[in-house]
Amino acid sequence: MARYSAYESITVSVEDGVATIEFHRPEVYNALNDDVMLDLCRAFDEIQLDRDIDAVVITGEGEEAFSAGADITEYAGPAADHDPLQKDRQELFYEMYQKPQNCHAPVIAKINGYCVGGGLILAMYCDIRVAVEDAKFGVPTANIGQIPTGGSNRRAIELVGEAKAKEIVFTAGFIEADEAERIGLINHAVPREDLDGTVLGVLDGIQDTGRLAVKNSKRAINFAAEAPDAETAREFEAELWWEQFATEERRRLVSEFNER
Repeated sequence: MARYSAYESITVSVEDGVATIEFHRPEVYNALNDDVMLDLCRAFDEIQLDRDIDAVVITGEGEEAFSAGADITEYAGPAADHDPLQKDRQELFYEMYQKPQNCHAPVIAKINGYCVGGGLILAMYCDIRVAVEDAKFGVPTANIGQIPTGGSNRRAIELVGEAKAKEIVFTAGFIEADEAERIGLINHAVPREDLDGTVLGVLDGIQDTGRLAVKNSKRAINFAAEAPDAETAREFEAELWWEQFATEERRRLVSEFNER
């Protein structure tokens, strides 16, 4: 049974089948240092063992930032000072980014401010992104002589296309929430006072459906996004269809539908 306790830089709370993860480094715009990454990985490992979780919400403390990305203080100095530490850190980033994508439950990024660099990459690996309309998004790695990592280049192309991904990275600037919504980087840009309600609406929609069906749908979509060809994706989809067809949930919901 998951415990959800004793984290250093995040908190995890669970209510009515929803796990909420909140970063607690507002003084540095919820930057992702090693402690945050390790805590986040452990939190998702515990969530993975808790099949009563229907959805996960990730957000940042305060109103300034979801996350400003990697804590740059951990990257100063010549490469020789960090090898092999930096290689290990990049592997940790990749592991962290994969956690929301591979989680059995849908993961919502609740973006309450700046969503930059590694913070944006983490949000891109979530299933759904809801942001306040004054949030800002960017990948300013070129400004500090680095490039995006953690598998983020392919993920960005999947979401916004090659040309827009290149523009965002090459210019190292920020885009507004309305533009992020237009290009498919986020699902919704809403007034700040509507952020909680919009996220709750998405959660209600998830929990009003077949919960196992939602989780199997996530598996099918994730597989299709990375499958080498359409036939491989279709075969996996068919396997999951039969798996879901055999569930008590499917039988119950079909019966309820036919009784309406």
